[in-house]
Amino acid sequence: MSTVKFSLASMGTVVSVQCHNLTTLASADLLLPARIEGVFFEFDRAFSLYHETSELSRIASGAVKLADASRKVREVYAEALEWRGATSGAFTPHRADNVIDLNGIVKALAIEQSGSLLDNAGVKDWSINTGGDVLYSESATNSTIGIVDPADREQLLCAVTLTTDRRAAATSGSAERGEHIWISAPVEDKKFVQVTVLANTITTADVLATAIVAGGADALADITGHWDVDVLTVDSEQHLHATPGFRAALAA
Repeated sequence: MSTVKFSLASMGTVVSVQCHNLTTLASADLLLPARIEGVFFEFDRAFSLYHETSELSRIASGAVKLADASRKVREVYAEALEWRGATSGAFTPHRADNVIDLNGIVKALAIEQSGSLLDNAGVKDWSINTGGDVLYSESATNSTIGIVDPADREQLLCAVTLTTDRRAAATSGSAERGEHIWISAPVEDKKFVQVTVLANTITTADVLATAIVAGGADALADITGHWDVDVLTVDSEQHLHATPGFRAALAA
């Protein structure tokens, strides 16, 4: 059996893919790196606000009306609005200047779509790591990941082992890409500088991690009370809080 690993640069970070326990490499498998790169390229081309020619940048500039946008952009925006409602506004696709910013969801969607490509190609044991946001296949044999220390990116806070009902982990905050989340938590709250969420889907993990960073302690209480997720938070004074499920997932 063989292992195939490849990586690519996209969305301002590195996408790393690992496929384990492969008995054969069919011609379709050989095209997987290019197909996965194409998935991330298409999402970046449509949604990146760092590229002036992206569809979302043209909407932001007024060159294109949202109503005239592609079906893909309108569907992702509609999904982001659903998440805004589900999180009582802690997650939002709107910046303070009213620009539509779908950065908080499109990376996860690209990861999910890439995972579907691997599943459809018959790859049973795979993982995708995109800037610290990780998704494993249902049959993954090695699913232990490290959580970076926001105060020292050369160190890890801990390691956790994902399971079949916790296949995804997402970390939001300033450690990976600097300040990029709009904070709605009360000023008196201790600001969460990093939040890691374990969930069954990468979109759920990514959106809720962003929502907790933005919404603070109130969002943490609401989300852990209503969602089947495990959470680790690091506040501005470097205090850590882990839910019971997250503590149970800690690797030896």
